[in-house]
Amino acid sequence: MSTCIDPSAIPEEAPPDPVRPHHHGNLKSALIDASIDLLNADGPSGLTLRKAAARAGVSHAAPAHHFAGLADLLTAVATRAFELFTTAMRHARQDAGENARARLEGICTGYIRFANEHAGLFHVMFLSADVDRSDPHFLRTSEAAYAELRLACLPFSRVAPDPDQTLEIAVWSLVHGYAVLGFGAPWRKGIGPTPPSDFRDLLDRILASHTMPD
Repeated sequence: MSTCIDPSAIPEEAPPDPVRPHHHGNLKSALIDASIDLLNADGPSGLTLRKAAARAGVSHAAPAHHFAGLADLLTAVATRAFELFTTAMRHARQDAGENARARLEGICTGYIRFANEHAGLFHVMFLSADVDRSDPHFLRTSEAAYAELRLACLPFSRVAPDPDQTLEIAVWSLVHGYAVLGFGAPWRKGIGPTPPSDFRDLLDRILASHTMPD
C-alpha cells in the first residue's frame, strides 16, 4: 500500500548561519588601539605583534592582514598618536583663554602633559627608529601637530604676519627638551603635568628676544 506524504509536513531545512562580521568591526583600528594601550602601560618594549593581537582579542596571525610587520604597525600607531597629541595641545590652548601668552603656555602645557601621561607612546612618536617618517599619513598628522605650535607662536613673530621660524624652533626646543629630558628611563617619570616655574621664565626670555618691535 502506498503512503501519501504531505509536502507541507516536511520541515524546511534551516538556512545556514550568516557569516558574522569580526567583533571589532575594524580590526586595523582595534590593533592600533591595543598597541597604544600596551605602550602606555609597559613602554616601547611592551609592544609586539603577538601582544597587540592578544590585547585586541584576535589570533596572533591576524595583524598580518593589515600590517607588513612591527615597523608598519608602529608607523600607524605613531600616526594615530600625533592626532591625539594635536588634540591635547589644541584643548589646552583653548582652555587657556584669549591672551596670546597664556595660549602659548597652554600649548606647552598640553605638550608636556601628553608626554608625561603617554610616555611610551611619546617615545615611539619621536624616538623610534622603526617608524617610517616618510609615510604620507604620518607626515600629515605630525605636521598638524607642529601647526598648533606655529599658530601659538605667530602673535610673537618679528616678521608678522609670517611665521618666525627662529622663534618656533626656540620654543619647540624648550618644550620638547623639558618633555624628553624629564624622563628617568626614556619613557618613565616625566617632569610633571604642567610646566615648572623655570620653564615659564625661559619661555618669557625667548619671547622677549623675539617680540616684534613697535
